[in-house]
Amino acid sequence: MGPAVRYPRGMTAPRTVGVEEELVVVDPADGRAVPLGDRVIRGVEATAGRPEAEAELVRHMVEVQTGVCEDAGALREQVRAARATVGEAAEQQGLAVVASGTAPLEPETTRLSDDDRYRRMSEAYGDLAREGGTCALHVHVGIGSPEEGVAVLDRMAPWLPLLVAMSANSPFADGHDTGYASWRLQVWGRMPTAGPTDPFRDVEGYRQATDALLASGAALDRGMLYFDARLAERYPTVEVRVADVPTDPDDTVLVAVLVRALVERCARDAADDVPAPAWRTELLRAARWRASRWGLSADLLHPATQRPVPASTALEALADHVAAPLADTGDADLVGTGLARVLAGTGASRQRAAFERTGTVEGVVADLVTRTRGSWATA
Repeated sequence: MGPAVRYPRGMTAPRTVGVEEELVVVDPADGRAVPLGDRVIRGVEATAGRPEAEAELVRHMVEVQTGVCEDAGALREQVRAARATVGEAAEQQGLAVVASGTAPLEPETTRLSDDDRYRRMSEAYGDLAREGGTCALHVHVGIGSPEEGVAVLDRMAPWLPLLVAMSANSPFADGHDTGYASWRLQVWGRMPTAGPTDPFRDVEGYRQATDALLASGAALDRGMLYFDARLAERYPTVEVRVADVPTDPDDTVLVAVLVRALVERCARDAADDVPAPAWRTELLRAARWRASRWGLSADLLHPATQRPVPASTALEALADHVAAPLADTGDADLVGTGLARVLAGTGASRQRAAFERTGTVEGVVADLVTRTRGSWATA
């Protein structure tokens, strides 16, 4: 069961953290996504001498990754460096990359990457695969064992919709405002294995659930187990997959350190025999829908009471829940500042503000190009 990797014998604070960011390749002349991610990746390899970006399901996307970090400052610098590498390679081709959960304008054509696995996905899932060109932030946090990881998964689920709300950065798609703060989550949620899960309870329960999904055909391989949070296949980590990719790298770091703190808090609760919260999967779906629909501009479901509360109250509950792990890693001030920042405006509200200024979705993309470039061009 689980990833064929070596887990550390014990975890010491701080837990390691790393992120993967998916970016959209656009033509800056008209703002449309273009299926030239492979050209950008070749440019990265020619410059860096090694692959520092990867192809994704559709060819108008590229993925960048950080290394393994213990410090939030180091993580931020690696996010900026990874974006710079791929962004500069794109510019050399007359292209640009944008950090947005969706391509705001409909691509002229959507092409799958030239890969046997992606072709099998297209054959098996039809338009669900071809519509999979959305861009997420994936956060990996180190765990000591699969057993610890499953205990964490069962305890962190009700807190994940808050990460959706604070990272929401995809209000536009196909040239119009979808009415959602995170339209990406709605599109991605169509995949048969995407979304929240019932409690697994133990490693055997996780194995049985994942094996059954594979046998059903809902996933072709373990990489297609698109749970909101899962045990990573290649690394000894819990991987949280709910967030839109933020345009502001400080928001990427905010989500990452909160995920790390949640993993640590949940692991401590499991070690102390604190029961996992009793949330039905239907209510988890409702919580993530509210977060996707309005971001932080309306009430969210409180992870403890399961009742709607102001977004600021829900985020305050999150900060209180992970206060001890944040103090241990020295990230409390970073999170306090970050939560105030996203309450003042999320990525989705900034995209809509750009539309109000310019009157066009093309203006939204131009603003994303400028702000994404600024995310690595300035300290």
